Amino acid sequence: MFQRLRRARQIGRAKPGDGSAMKDLRWWQLFTRTLFFLDPDEQAGRPSHYTVDVRHLATELEGGKIAEGARHAPVALYRDGRQVHIANPPVAFEVPGGVIEVATSSYGLTRMHHVATGERKGTTLRPHPRSLEGRRARFGRRHPAASTLIGSVAVVLLLVGLVLMVPQTLELVTSLDPVAERVGTFTSPIQLPVWANTSLLIAGALAATERALTLRNHWLIDADTTWTSLV
Repeated sequence: MFQRLRRARQIGRAKPGDGSAMKDLRWWQLFTRTLFFLDPDEQAGRPSHYTVDVRHLATELEGGKIAEGARHAPVALYRDGRQVHIANPPVAFEVPGGVIEVATSSYGLTRMHHVATGERKGTTLRPHPRSLEGRRARFGRRHPAASTLIGSVAVVLLLVGLVLMVPQTLELVTSLDPVAERVGTFTSPIQLPVWANTSLLIAGALAATERALTLRNHWLIDADTTWTSLV
């Protein structure tokens, strides 16, 4: 029930596009834009080629329209090279035989999947070879052992950060007078120097970016990004 309601809400986020032609990905857009492709599938009743264009720094739509002074929507769907929908993420675009689900976080993408009708998990769309996601996927194919190691280190860093964050957050919350008066105060047993906290923060951001580039997302491992993709 929750999943159906969430998908219906996300489908409602999609607004009509202007029919403009899609522009190719340029090298200077490496950190601000990405493209993903859904190839035609005659057996699924989908003869057209779909492209999802994500602009990470774009201003959110205002009333379903591109904000005044802005040039691009945060997310746009193209069919055979022509814009058919624009939206704020998270969004679900209806396509023949299913939907394309798109969700983002402050670190990048958390979801870019085609979910066929009647299925739940879906399959990842094909990234543009010159995008960061495409380059990371190519590295994974060429160096599978190193890719697995990097992914494992990212998971460890995020879990360590999560373990350290919980007691520090409790200490901060219970230091507030209204909370302290009711439940008392809590002192974290883990006290790290500033340099260690800063290093862990940077390492955690890099680990979260690595997870975003490979479109991996787990409710616990990626706890700081999971909930923003469900709104």
